[in-house]
Amino acid sequence: MQKVIAAAGVASRRVAENLISEGRVTVNGEVADMLGRRVDPDTDEVAVDGVPVQTDTSRRYVVLNKPTGVVSSMQDEHDRPDLSQFVDQFEERLFNVGRLDFDTAGLLILTNDGGLAHVLAHPSFGVTKTYVAKVDGNMVPSTLQLLLDGIELEDGQIAADKARLLESSRGESLVEITLHSGRNRIVRRMLEAVGHPVVELVRRSFGPLQLGSLAPGEVRELTTVELGKLLGIARTADTRTGDDDAESTD
Repeated sequence: MQKVIAAAGVASRRVAENLISEGRVTVNGEVADMLGRRVDPDTDEVAVDGVPVQTDTSRRYVVLNKPTGVVSSMQDEHDRPDLSQFVDQFEERLFNVGRLDFDTAGLLILTNDGGLAHVLAHPSFGVTKTYVAKVDGNMVPSTLQLLLDGIELEDGQIAADKARLLESSRGESLVEITLHSGRNRIVRRMLEAVGHPVVELVRRSFGPLQLGSLAPGEVRELTTVELGKLLGIARTADTRTGDDDAESTD
């Protein structure tokens, strides 16, 4: 077990042994404080201090700050710039979790973990995403409330989980919107519907992951803490499929 924890990058083998002896490691929900216990990386769920550990070292998890003008596909049939240029350094065959529109920038997760990708991408699991949009016009608080109360679009009603006005001056506004819907181009359509067409759109967060200072076109692997949070979402996710639409282009 200590070898598995060390291989996952959580701690050195010696520190892992201390964690086990202190009763801070669980296997399948039960405290495992005996050194030398064998675990199966394919079936056993290991956690340290309640934070899940990815024991399958063949899995890869990467965050990309997707620039505008790039298609959210590993191979575009129209020969437009795609995501393949950002994954050459990885041996694993990665794919993107959900999509961002050609003209939308920001946080995109790349992985080879299909199970986790399903939980993160499908709106029925309630994983939220936060966007910052620059829009035409000076938005007022009453318009912001419309986004929160819900507006009617051609494919049904939609409401933001959270919305706040960051800035409004000189005929433009900055708006932060959080939602879990995966409807096609939903942020742009919501803002268009309330009279504030999008000028620029960036996804700043996806679940517990933050874009931070990652520059456009740059990639980085998840930290063990970030990965633990994602695995926690996957392990506790409701198995329902829900009635929401599947993940589409934001």
